[in-house]
Amino acid sequence: MIGIRGIRVLDPAAGRDEVLDLIIAEGKIVSTDKAPEEKECSWILDGTGLTAAPGLVDVHVHFRDPGLTYKEDIESGARAAACGGYTTVVCMANTKPAADNETTLSYVLEKGSRTGIHVKSCACVTKGMAGKVLTDMERLCRCGAAGFTDDGCPILDEDLLRAAMKEAARLGVPISLHEEHPAFVKDPGVNCGPSAEKLGLLGASVRAEVQLACRDCELAEETGAKVNIQHISAEGAVQAVRRAKEKGARVTAEASPHHFTLTEEAVLTWGTLAKMNPPLRTEADRQAVIRGLQDGTIDIIATDHAPHSQEEKDRPFTEAPSGIIGLETALALGITELVKPGYLTLMQLMEKMSRNPARLYGFDYPGIRPGALADLVIFDEKETWKVESFASKAVNSPFLGRTLQGRVRYTICDGVIVYECKK
Repeated sequence: MIGIRGIRVLDPAAGRDEVLDLIIAEGKIVSTDKAPEEKECSWILDGTGLTAAPGLVDVHVHFRDPGLTYKEDIESGARAAACGGYTTVVCMANTKPAADNETTLSYVLEKGSRTGIHVKSCACVTKGMAGKVLTDMERLCRCGAAGFTDDGCPILDEDLLRAAMKEAARLGVPISLHEEHPAFVKDPGVNCGPSAEKLGLLGASVRAEVQLACRDCELAEETGAKVNIQHISAEGAVQAVRRAKEKGARVTAEASPHHFTLTEEAVLTWGTLAKMNPPLRTEADRQAVIRGLQDGTIDIIATDHAPHSQEEKDRPFTEAPSGIIGLETALALGITELVKPGYLTLMQLMEKMSRNPARLYGFDYPGIRPGALADLVIFDEKETWKVESFASKAVNSPFLGRTLQGRVRYTICDGVIVYECKK
């Protein structure tokens, strides 16, 4: 039995923000109003100055397993997630081989079930993520696919995507889309603008993202599918989602911490550690993302955790892969960049990092109440810390060495402490 005394509880499911005592037993919360006694508990925490919230949910991670486990594997990715306060993650399908078949999907889910956190996975929309032929979506759903995505590859065939959306709607699962039209991407990973010019590159135009986001919002309205616009970065794409929501389309959008924190100028300082798809944009785009988070246009904060080896990131800019890791810094970046400046309340941040992501995939989200599964993140909102190391296999982050506010102290999943901060 675990006891937690006098901790601030933030529960978006009930809109609750109050100081409570918690007792956890057999994987569940058994009490929120009884002071735990030492003789009854194997472990007791004094929660003074700490906050407990439902475990974070990340709907966009790359664990590189199978096929690219020198970058990350399911075990190391899950450890990184637990360090960041995440109790549930959804893996993307761009593994090698891709998760377009039952064998690969079952491998990910079975291996994920032994990590100590909840590891879910999407399956591919198209076979081999080639954008030509749809996968057997119904069969993959029966195998446990949480939803569908060809993340990393845009789906250019409008008729094919329309058919995929109709099937996803029939199956009652979301379809998540990477919005970058290759016709407007000359040099991926950097925004088309002054920073790209200084690097001697043409970059990726915002048109690449906005054009597909507009098209897919219209398809969502037409088909009634639950459509998630991934890692939104451009003001025009935010506006497209806002319009779609006003028309009643079942569209959600996710923003990654790097897109509400950094701008295109970061590539001049951090080089390939700031190379990502879609790229970091202008300050106007960053502010548009923040406004979208404020007004509910952007529902979800998702990391797009994308580990790569140091050798890969040390290559020249045009040869290095895009992407950064994000699981271990996301909560702190949310507090530092959104809560501390007053853009969001801490409750709103928890909604975007746990409640809304869970709702997208229909995951159970009972909040913090007696009988609920004991999935919790416990953190110190005020503590500052320097990013010096990672549990991930990878270290490709522009936030390495930065001082952030808000530190995860414990992560509890199914009533088990899966992470404890060792200061």
